[in-house]
This record gives sequence, structure tokens and C-alpha cells, in this order.
Amino acid sequence: MVTAALYARAGFHSQARACCEFTAEVSTEVFIGCGNYAACGVDSSNGLPAGRHCPPPRGVVSPVYSTPMSSVIDVTDLVKRYGDLTAVDGVSFSVEQGEIFGFLGPNGAGKTTTLEMLEGLTIPTSGSARVLGDDIVRDSRRIRARIGVQLQATALPMYTKVSEAVDLFGALYANSRTTSDLLTEFDLTEKAGAYANKLSGGQMQRLSIALALVNDPELVFLDEPTTGLDPQARLNLWAVIGGIRKRGRTVMLTSHYMEEAERLCDRVAVMDKGKIVALGTPLELITRHAPGTTVEFALPHGVDAAVFARIAGVDRVDATDQIITMHTTAAETVLRALLDPTAPWARSAPGSPGDSTIRDLRVHQGTLEDVFITMTGRTLRS
Repeated sequence: MVTAALYARAGFHSQARACCEFTAEVSTEVFIGCGNYAACGVDSSNGLPAGRHCPPPRGVVSPVYSTPMSSVIDVTDLVKRYGDLTAVDGVSFSVEQGEIFGFLGPNGAGKTTTLEMLEGLTIPTSGSARVLGDDIVRDSRRIRARIGVQLQATALPMYTKVSEAVDLFGALYANSRTTSDLLTEFDLTEKAGAYANKLSGGQMQRLSIALALVNDPELVFLDEPTTGLDPQARLNLWAVIGGIRKRGRTVMLTSHYMEEAERLCDRVAVMDKGKIVALGTPLELITRHAPGTTVEFALPHGVDAAVFARIAGVDRVDATDQIITMHTTAAETVLRALLDPTAPWARSAPGSPGDSTIRDLRVHQGTLEDVFITMTGRTLRS
């Protein structure tokens, strides 16, 4: 669960105040090192509070913008260790302005830890990174004023109404979008008076993204935004994410779903065991690591798989029970031979003259999931 103290110490002032004002449990400890005033005594060497107290912030200080940068994010040899565990192991990549960049991989691959370092929630063990032209350690306060973050889990105080949450978060920024604008964009107008804890999973995810965009950020981090949603809600949220990019914003997201990345992302990085094992556009990765076509069909009478391995253009044949799977980079040639009515496997099924015994024929082109399996040898949900 996200707490006010965590938000405040990380520098996300709006979230901290939202947690505090609704519960009326504000304490000076929550605002230690919040980053809004010089009186905080923030340690400039690592961005962490030096222990001095400051009054509750009434709004985010207008950011001091850096000189123009070639990339929105530049990461070089970034490492994060927790004791003997290396969560992120020397990753390097860049994200260009206006693109949707995806981090893909199984649980524990290092995706979320990488995002937390870029967001200023976690200090890297070694390596360096710049976000919006600023160093993630030295300039973390300035970065946080210019980004939006949707965490894996969003927790709002009990009995918070949708419009109240957006109003409050917006009031804490010097420049913010109107509540009505955000509710309209995220299709939450009819739920404006509803309690947030009564929303469906998809509605809550849309609200959490709306709160991340309340300050009209230049860069938006979305950590597994569609996990746990049904297919309809997932499709709806894909449209929302595409709309963020249409507004000229840059999006960096993590996901377990390869189809999601293939539909949304301009470029993706596949992570496994803390390392980036593949990086490029979806088409580049598929062409490079999964260029072939898979032809799958059922043979009730059980023809020997070796027969199909002799078809010109077939690279490999897998047989499971009565399912034959052929892998090829010459799909047209293979399909022509497979559907040849004179072929020995094309005899009629017993009792059904003229019917082919090849049934449930399916042709699949390579996907990002094929890329992942090729690179790591395991599925995304392992």
C-alpha cells in the first residue's frame, strides 16, 4: 500500500497531501525532506532528507527546465542490488520524446525496480541515468515535478469520491488540468460522485492514470497498467494510453502482456534476470528472433510427424498427441504442399468420403511472445 510518508519522502507531494488531508492524520514526520523548501535540508548528494522539518507544501514549486535534450530518458549501466540480490544488472537504453516505450518480462525481471530508480523512488547502486535532461539522483526533485507516475497499486483514503480525488491532486500543483477535462478524457464523468473504492478494476485504473496526469506531465510512467483487467477493460485502457501519446507525451510502461506491447509500443525492451536481453521495435525483434511462421493442424488418424518433416521448406516439426506443428520461413511453399489433394495424408477420413483429414488448420506469424521464449526459454507468466 502506498502511504503518505512514502509519497512525501519520494517527492510526490500531491499524493502525500491526498493521503493526509482525507485522513486528518498529518504529522510533521510526513513532511520530512519533502523537497518543497530550502528548509527541508535535503541532502544534495543523494536526494534523501537530512532530517529537518518543513511546513506542509501548498503547491509544487514551478520547475526549472533544463536545456533541450536529445532523449527523454538516457540510462547507462544502471545497477540496483539488495544485499546479495542484483535486481537490475547493468541496463542501458534510451527513450525518445513522443514514443511509447515498453519494458516486458516475467515477475522479478527488474522492470519495476528500473522504473522506481527513474522515478526517484529508489537510489541506484551504480550507473547513471538522466530523465528530461536531469540526473536522477542529483536532480530528482526537479524531475518529479515534470513526470506522472501510476504505480502498480493505487490506494486512496476511505470514502474519497472520484471528483474529490482529482480536485485535491490538482490543487496541489501550480499548473494543473481541470477536473472536468480529466474526467471527460478518462470516461469518468458519470462516476464523479462515486466513491473510489466502489469503482470497477478498469475504472480504478483509469482514475489512477488520470491522477498521474493531473499536472500535465511531459513523461508518464505506467507500471503494469492492465494487470488483472478483463479483455474489454484492457482494450479500453489501451485506447487511453494511445490518447496520452496523441497529446504529445512520452510514455514508459511495464507489462506482462506481449500483445499489449505489440499493439501500443514503438519500441520494447525484454528483461530477464535484471538484464535487457532484447531491444528494438516489435517488428525488428520479431524479424530478428522469431522470423518464421507456424502451421498447426490436427490429424485424427495420426500420421507420423516424420512425413511432414520431409516437406520442402519445413524447418522443424513438433507433434503432441494428434496436433502437428510445423515451423517454416517459406509458408506459401509449405501450405501448397500440405493442401495438395494427392498427398498421402490427404486421404478421406473413414466414413466421410471427400473430406480432408487435416483439420483445425491454423497459421501463425511470429509474435513478441515467440521472441521472449526464444530469448529466455520460458513464458511471460512463469
